[in-house]
Amino acid sequence: LFFPPQEVVNEESEEESNGVNLMEFSDEILLHILSYVPCTDLVLNVRRTCRKLATLCLDKSLTHTVLLQKDYKVNKDKVKQLMRDIGKEIYQLNMAGCYWLPSSTIDHVTRCKNLVKLNLSGCHVTSLRLSKMLSTLQHLRSLAIDVNPGFDASQLSSECKATLSRVSELKQTLYTPSYGVVPCCTSLEKLLLYFEILDRSREGFMLSGQLMVGESNVPHYQNLRIFYARLAPGYVNQEVVRLYLAVLSDRTPENLHAFLISAPGSFAETGATKNLLDSMARNVRLDALQLPKAWINGSGLLQHLKFNNPFYFSFSRCTLSGGHLIQRVINGGKDLKSLTSLNLSGCVHCLAPESLFRKAEDDIDSSILESLVVSCCNLRHLNLSAAHHHSSEGIGNHLCQLLSRLKHLLSLALPVCSITDVAASVEKPPTTPNLVPQTFGRKVRIGIQTYPRNLGDQANQKIESSVFWALMGSLRFLETLEIIGSSFSSAMPRNEPAIRNSLPPCVRAQSVGDSEVAAISQLTYLQSLTLAQLPNILTGSGLVSIGLQCQHLRTLSLANLGMMGKVVYMSALMDMLKHCKCLRDLRLEQPYFCAGAQFFQALSHCSSLQRLCIVSRSGTLQSDAVMSFMANCLEVIMCHMFMGESLTVCKNLQQSIVRSFQAERPALNVVIFPLLHEDLTEVIRDVPMRHLDEITLFKSRVAEEPPNLWW
Repeated sequence: LFFPPQEVVNEESEEESNGVNLMEFSDEILLHILSYVPCTDLVLNVRRTCRKLATLCLDKSLTHTVLLQKDYKVNKDKVKQLMRDIGKEIYQLNMAGCYWLPSSTIDHVTRCKNLVKLNLSGCHVTSLRLSKMLSTLQHLRSLAIDVNPGFDASQLSSECKATLSRVSELKQTLYTPSYGVVPCCTSLEKLLLYFEILDRSREGFMLSGQLMVGESNVPHYQNLRIFYARLAPGYVNQEVVRLYLAVLSDRTPENLHAFLISAPGSFAETGATKNLLDSMARNVRLDALQLPKAWINGSGLLQHLKFNNPFYFSFSRCTLSGGHLIQRVINGGKDLKSLTSLNLSGCVHCLAPESLFRKAEDDIDSSILESLVVSCCNLRHLNLSAAHHHSSEGIGNHLCQLLSRLKHLLSLALPVCSITDVAASVEKPPTTPNLVPQTFGRKVRIGIQTYPRNLGDQANQKIESSVFWALMGSLRFLETLEIIGSSFSSAMPRNEPAIRNSLPPCVRAQSVGDSEVAAISQLTYLQSLTLAQLPNILTGSGLVSIGLQCQHLRTLSLANLGMMGKVVYMSALMDMLKHCKCLRDLRLEQPYFCAGAQFFQALSHCSSLQRLCIVSRSGTLQSDAVMSFMANCLEVIMCHMFMGESLTVCKNLQQSIVRSFQAERPALNVVIFPLLHEDLTEVIRDVPMRHLDEITLFKSRVAEEPPNLWW
């Protein structure tokens, strides 16, 4: 944006200007334009250019809500000046994930006397600082904080507790066993809990969730409407969440309409949780539901639960059959028009009539999927990943053909084997490259069939007649797409050593490759794309088509494409990156990846890139190329590389990047470490949760949480 000084605006020119002067636009149009400018720039820079902008930049529509959560250039001094200039005008302040700001920065929030909503997740806040700050925020109704080791609720003042007693929405991320501030929040209507407690301390001592038992206060849930808990792996997280649930099991809130627990692995049902679920079945009508798989599998719970106008269901990793899904949840399609988000990830039998004698690889029952599509016609987010959804032969029976009826979809996650044409997968034998075992063994030189690099020729081959091509053409407003192999597992799981071997792809997925990737280029409004374990990638030519056509692409994640012993799509990837001007996040996971000068030169064309993560067993990097890339791409604030280089090479490069760029990039976070090193988990625990959760760790994110769970 160019905002001329006032004297230039008022100066009459003898000749007509060929350009457009922004100052001639109406205030309404200018306010709309200014709404896209970060608040720190508006207040500290733009408003100083002329008198008109000085007034507009302080308009209530621009200062009412201040979002700093991804303003990576903001520092302590800018926050101080911002709060001094407009603190009294701020009603909503989001500083989530501002891990680089010192804890003293929080002191300046006390100037925002009228704050109603405050998000400090990921910020460094001590008990004393929290007490001092909340004591001055008498209008606060929504709060998000972290509870770190050393948190002491006894240090909270009576004024702070009075503020907390009026808070109706609380999001609390726990890094230590504690109730945090929950017992002080006696008016809670929405409670979001994120359990990130490690089983061992840094010193190697085992932790226990029973540390909470001595606390005298207990949560107050009588007004609760939404309860959400997300657990990271680990038994301590399970112990702690059970203590939170114990109060719920005594008396279920009458107004509860959303009950969601996301727990990885096995989380066994106990007598207390069974009593809670029985009470919910008797006393409440839900709009959103997610439960650990052990609480649903083999039980008749879903048959007894009552639903009002459900908008979110997650049955991730459950053994729920399609027959039960139709009978007990969809209820003949009477009540599911309101459903906007559905997560069936890892629900391997959800599209089959029964699961007792069925193999996971058997064909789906298209009538079940058709009932689902008809009943849930307003779905916007659908996750069917981590399962084998094989379509049977028959006109109109293919999964892609049925999903094409969901015209409102904004995000979609599918297994690779579900998008292949039935005729192609049944009649066509695997191409030569796929006869090579998908392992990390000795490289085998084989002949690769030629594949058209010209995008027009590509489109004229089989893709325009394929069911996946038709699906992509019908979902023109799709913003997020994930195509993930049903047996794919990342080499970097949470809290565990790196995985050294991967399972082979599904047989039905063997024919999925470049042509299917090219079909994705029809998604003009695509913003986030994940492709994992596509075995028949030969050249990666479809990536170039995506780079040219999907100009809104902001997030790209590619993993294990083509042969495992060679990065066959490197040339196409570099061509693609030259067109990705809006790309902000790039994650690459591929064995033997060479992060060299040519790659980083192509990546430098991504002028908006902010975060880069590369995971590669036996991968190599060129330190000089990385340093040159960091110097050229001024927006990059996260560089994570887990490769096959030695610890010395990794440490030296990491130190060089931090030493050269930390001063001018306060949010810079650099982790360069050998992927198979035994201390990898210790390194991972120091990564800011924002980066770890959003990009470093691989996972399916479609319908992971209810839409608009938090602002």
